[in-house]
Amino acid sequence: MTDALKTAPEPTLSDVAALAGVSRAIASRALSAQPRPVSADKRERVLRAAETLGFRPNSLARGLANKTVNLVAILVNHIHDLSDLDLFDLLLAEIQAIGKQVIFIRVGAGEHAENFLRDGVAYHVDAALVFSDFADAATVRRMFRNNAVLMLNGHHAPGAPSVTMDEDHGIREAVADAASKNARSALLLTGRTMSLVEQARIASYRAALAQHGITLLKELAGDYSYASGRALAQQIDVDAVGAVFCTSDAMAMGVLDAHRQHFPQHRPQRFRLYGFDNISLTQFDAYPISSIGADKREYVAQIVRILSQSAHLAENSDQVLVPTRFVPRLTG
Repeated sequence: MTDALKTAPEPTLSDVAALAGVSRAIASRALSAQPRPVSADKRERVLRAAETLGFRPNSLARGLANKTVNLVAILVNHIHDLSDLDLFDLLLAEIQAIGKQVIFIRVGAGEHAENFLRDGVAYHVDAALVFSDFADAATVRRMFRNNAVLMLNGHHAPGAPSVTMDEDHGIREAVADAASKNARSALLLTGRTMSLVEQARIASYRAALAQHGITLLKELAGDYSYASGRALAQQIDVDAVGAVFCTSDAMAMGVLDAHRQHFPQHRPQRFRLYGFDNISLTQFDAYPISSIGADKREYVAQIVRILSQSAHLAENSDQVLVPTRFVPRLTG
């Protein structure tokens, strides 16, 4: 091989330290993503030297030294709900803002989930955020050989912090709205009933409807998707029902499109329609659906607050509730 084909050696931390006129330890502290004691003058010299040399810190080596890899696992069943897009876009941005990256792990559903969780994966992560219905804290700890687990799926376990939306408050407000507009009967279109979060959500609807004397005619099971809402819409007797409550906005969108003739200028003519999640699409003219939702920024802020203390996450037992509220729009 000729000299012309040889590549120049990658600059090292020692090269940066020499050019900046500081020790290797000070150069390491100056380039650390974590707050480390170093004077402003020396930090500036190190950063300028790193830029001059084209030095890029080796995040893997840094992780081995600090026993961190700045990688967070997020376990989900899947990502196809419209609400997922709103939430995860914001969550990824905030996690990256604290200097960490994300790996999504799709657990799937049913029998495949059990096999997947049992077999585990080979990723070394600082923490795992669990949205999947099928995963409990003990299993996820074994899966990653790491006790830093944050539960976001309604499961609670000793030593595992959780962040949960307090959905009951928003649901009671939505049902009270329907009652105030003389709805006397209702349908409930649900998502995955094996989910603990969904089970609690359904229980809240049942209790609120009973409190206001609204007869629950039927519960129809879907999967949170637009397609399932549109399919279930065929079972709605528009002459018998006063309100239709959907446990996702995507399902409510499917219902609205199937019954557009009963919503002139989006206003209810036969029955009132309520969604859930308060996704961004409900703020536009095409789908002005009355909905229920938490402040997603507050929800994500609570997740990131706990995650940013990942070194102590395994000793954290916070059980955080983020309130929801009813957001009235034209269909309600």
